[in-house]
Amino acid sequence: MGEFELIRRYFQRPAAALPAAVALGIGDDCALLRPAPGWQLAISSDMLVEGRHFFADVDPAALGHKALAVNLSDLAAMGARPLGFTLALALPAAEEAWLGAFSHGLFALADAHACPLIGGDTTRGPLNICITVLGEVWPGRALRRDAARAGDDLYLSGGTGLARLALELLRGTDWACQHSAPGALARLRARLERPAPRLALGQALAGLAHAAIDLSDGLAGDLGHVLRASGVGAEIELNQLPVATELLALPLPQRLECLLHGGDDYELLFCAAPADAAAVAAAAQTSQTPIRRIGRIGSAPGLRLLDAAGRAIALPGRSFDHFAAAAAPAAAAA
Repeated sequence: MGEFELIRRYFQRPAAALPAAVALGIGDDCALLRPAPGWQLAISSDMLVEGRHFFADVDPAALGHKALAVNLSDLAAMGARPLGFTLALALPAAEEAWLGAFSHGLFALADAHACPLIGGDTTRGPLNICITVLGEVWPGRALRRDAARAGDDLYLSGGTGLARLALELLRGTDWACQHSAPGALARLRARLERPAPRLALGQALAGLAHAAIDLSDGLAGDLGHVLRASGVGAEIELNQLPVATELLALPLPQRLECLLHGGDDYELLFCAAPADAAAVAAAAQTSQTPIRRIGRIGSAPGLRLLDAAGRAIALPGRSFDHFAAAAAPAAAAA
C-alpha cells in the first residue's frame, strides 16, 4: 500500500461530509477554510512521539483519540470552536489493522466536535503524530494567559491526578501499585489515554472568564505560565482541590504529586471576577462540566499553597518539563 492509497483509504472522507466552513479539504496543495466573518483564527500544534508521550503497545484507537484531544483541549482553553485539523503522521510501516483502529479513534472524536481532517502528510519513520488544529473565536473574547487579574477567583474543571496515577500503574511504580485496589488500572486508563477536551465549557466561558489554560503538564506548572504572563500570583486552597477516591488511598506526598504535578489531565484552569460567580456556575451547568473554586489570584508574585487553616505550606515537587535534566520518562505528559 503506497502513501496516497493509505491516505485515500484511511483518512480521506467524502467532500459532502465536510462542514460549510471547509471550502476545500484533502487532495490539493492547501485546504481552504471559510472562517465566520469578523472572527479570529485560533491555531495550535501538538506532537506525540512514541516512547515519550505514549507506550509502544497503546491501543491505536485510544492513540487516535488522544492525538486530537490534546489539540482540541488547546482550543477549549482559548474559548474557541473547532474548524478543522491537519495530521502529519510518520509510520514505521503501513499496518492496516493499526491504521484502521487509529483512524477510527481519531474520527470518532473529530465527528463528535465537528472538526474535520482537512490535510496533512504521511511518511515512513519512527512513529510520530503531529496535529495542527484550527478554530475560531470572536475578537476580544479569547481566554488568554495574560489576562488574570488580582482578586479573581481561581477555578478548576473536573479534577487532576488520575491520569498520573494510571501512568504510574502502567509503569509498575511501587507506591502506585501498593496503594491501589485491584483493577484500578482498568478503571483509570481512560483518564490517561482518552482525555475529554472541555470545549463546551471553554466556549461558554469566552468573554466571561479572564484567563485560562488547559492542564497538560501539571496544575502547578501550568498555573505558573498564567501567573508569569499576567504578572500576578495565586493562592491554592488545598482543601478545595477535588480529590478522587483512588487518590485518597495514596500517601500524602504521592497524592500531592498527582494533584499538583501529574499532567495529562486536560482539564481547564481559569479565573474570573468574584462578581461573576453566578455566571460562571451557569456556564458550567450549560456545558455540563463540573467545576470547583480552588483559590484566588493575588498581586504578590508566586504560587502559594494554603492548608485548611489558611497557613502557607511548601510546594512539593515540580511539573513535567520535556528538557529538564532528570525528565525522560516514557509516556510523559504531552
